[in-house]
Amino acid sequence: MRLFVSVDLPDDFAEPVADLQAEFAEASGLSFTDPEQAHVTMKFLGDVDEDRLADLERALEAAVDDAGVDPFTVRYGGLGVFPTLEYISVLWLGVERGGEQLTTLHESIEARTTDLGFDPEDHDFTPHVTLARMEHAGGKELVQELVEERDPTIGKTRVAELRLTESTLTDEGPAYSTVASFPLE
Repeated sequence: MRLFVSVDLPDDFAEPVADLQAEFAEASGLSFTDPEQAHVTMKFLGDVDEDRLADLERALEAAVDDAGVDPFTVRYGGLGVFPTLEYISVLWLGVERGGEQLTTLHESIEARTTDLGFDPEDHDFTPHVTLARMEHAGGKELVQELVEERDPTIGKTRVAELRLTESTLTDEGPAYSTVASFPLE
């Protein structure tokens, strides 16, 4: 099972995410994510044997308890790229509010999953929603211009749970399904 831990955006955010992606439609080289599957990846776990699932779920329950984060509001807005504007591999929508709580949860998840033998992250955590991946630099200048000029706000929502999500790769792109949910209350 190819797994990650996520905070999913509500269904009614799919349209504003798609509208934001449409602003970048003229930038060649971008491969857009499915706006109906928009989420913040809290921890990418990779391929996990099913016999590890019970331990992983217990670790994620403990991580939520350790973090001590109650349900909170996240406001999604702003644009950014990884790793830099000069060399773009990912275009993302940022988090204007709620980033502290997301980071606290990430750090707790990171501690519990590395204790189970999962690889630690090799970069700092930046809460974000991936909008597109840049396959080639053909549209780099347009992406740079829009990222520097635009400061969109998509909306705000209440985060009350984390999800363990399975990603199944298909010809149409990844298909996501929830394996388990972990309420923050």
